[in-house]
Amino acid sequence: MSNRRNDSFLLVAGVLGAFGAGLAAGRSIARASASGTTDTGLPRASLLDTLAFGMEVFAPLVAQGVIIRRSPVVAAAERLDLDGRAVRRMQKLRDKYGRGPLMLPLPIRKQAVVLAPEHVRRVLDESPAPFTAASTEKRAALSHFEPKGVLVSEGAERAERRRFNEAVLDTANPAHRLAGSFLPIVEEEAARMLTGAERPGAVQGELDWNTYSDRWYRLIRRVVLGNGARDDHEIQELVVRLRGAANWAGFHPRMRAKRERFLARIQMYLDRAEPGSLAGFMAQIPRKADTEPRQQVPQWLFAFDAAVMASFRALALLASHPDQLQRAHEEIAAHPRRDALPFLRATVLEALRLWPTTPMVLRQSTAATFWENGTMPPGTGVLIHAPFFHRDDRRLPYADRFTPELWLQEQGEQDWPLIPFSDGPVTCPGRNLVLMLTSAMLASLLDGRSLRLASGQLLDPARLPGTLDNYALRFALGK
Repeated sequence: MSNRRNDSFLLVAGVLGAFGAGLAAGRSIARASASGTTDTGLPRASLLDTLAFGMEVFAPLVAQGVIIRRSPVVAAAERLDLDGRAVRRMQKLRDKYGRGPLMLPLPIRKQAVVLAPEHVRRVLDESPAPFTAASTEKRAALSHFEPKGVLVSEGAERAERRRFNEAVLDTANPAHRLAGSFLPIVEEEAARMLTGAERPGAVQGELDWNTYSDRWYRLIRRVVLGNGARDDHEIQELVVRLRGAANWAGFHPRMRAKRERFLARIQMYLDRAEPGSLAGFMAQIPRKADTEPRQQVPQWLFAFDAAVMASFRALALLASHPDQLQRAHEEIAAHPRRDALPFLRATVLEALRLWPTTPMVLRQSTAATFWENGTMPPGTGVLIHAPFFHRDDRRLPYADRFTPELWLQEQGEQDWPLIPFSDGPVTCPGRNLVLMLTSAMLASLLDGRSLRLASGQLLDPARLPGTLDNYALRFALGK
């Protein structure tokens, strides 16, 4: 089968899956909001524009996998430039309908799409009320493996679980207070990546996705659960299986026995509370009856996937920009402790801006909200398409270029909204921990080594691609 025919098959299969998952979630939303006020005054998309949005923006993102990526569909998205097409479709909607928010005339749910930067700020600043992060779609997906996680909690339960997450992840500090335990683990796993240890057929000096991600998942288990979890492949298989089901949201039956086995295995490590791990640190954090510590951990194991993808893509950026690679080498030489690497952190942030790992930021209104040109009813799903705001070349002169300086200086209004970790009260509490570990990993791999892309992808620095297939990347590192 030709590449183009294969791409089309994968995309159609993914779209059908996306439609099924969206339909199941949509039924729940329709039931939840059936008694809500109708929208008045807000622009409404035509049926044709709604279909175009569904096919060119929503479906490709869901087809690639919202909770866990489907690598063949990601490859197809790169070849067909699906993410670039999605940005162009969003630009057409803004040109036609103005600032929005734009209501979509869907028969089974109320749905708005955000088109203006200032409206993104409002929605994120006014979360979790009146714009809850616990949207019906998110509940349908995350209930497969963390039904009492903070992202799908509300009210007092959410406040308590958020407090607990921030305390364990040390949200306020650029370097986690357990950095002295975590950073040596990064060094160890980076060294094994470079030698290809324990991977049959691995080529020394070459780094591919399988080697990189395998070592990262070991690192994550050690950091989160303790060194005793390093080779716990069962817990990894369970989280992958449950996240695969979560990709289908409410369209996939719950695997309650698997979920309970997964959560019980997490509890085993929390009971051990190994020193130098987040599990050990958690034991020192006060909790209440509704904190549900073991149900907060799956989100960390899941969310670190973004760190793995972003840091691998960051290597591709550096390999394609020799001057910036030299700058990285200079920073590494000047910061041997690895806990303060601002340029490498900025490189990871740029990888997340250029290729967002959370492309759809979802909220749901809990009350009627009033906008400049109309009213949005309660129960409305609110979608922020991050790639549109990150790669809008009509508004951002650097939209398609590697621009780490964005993150090394105070951002102005013209840069908003760049939201690689979301923003506002519901911003990712693990942001600083992720940036510390990813920048340290890049430093450990690049220290004294050359870097080049060995996989054949050509990244044009003047116009970087809308999608970058991290699964196909391969690097050569040498002294």
